[in-house]
Amino acid sequence: MKRLITFSAAACAVLAASGVSPVAAQTFQSFICADGARFTAAFLKYDPKQVHLQIDGKAVALKKRFTLTGERYTGRGITLTMNKKGTLLRHGKRGPTACTAT
Repeated sequence: MKRLITFSAAACAVLAASGVSPVAAQTFQSFICADGARFTAAFLKYDPKQVHLQIDGKAVALKKRFTLTGERYTGRGITLTMNKKGTLLRHGKRGPTACTAT
């Protein structure tokens, strides 16, 4: 626990020294899906190859995957696809569902 606090303080100090506040280094977006699912996605500037989701009361990190159009993230049975047509969430054995930002 002490190491985590020390690491967090050091990370904030580095961001502050670089002129970027920790709040500006991240973007949070909430979504609601057609099937009633809700989730929050965190896009972190210092970690561009992942998106961090808060879904079903759990935190899940999804890795960015190759796609020709838009962005696709997968991990732990969850796929999040974002492109010009919209946002799709595939969660567990459920089929794909359209989601909109709130």
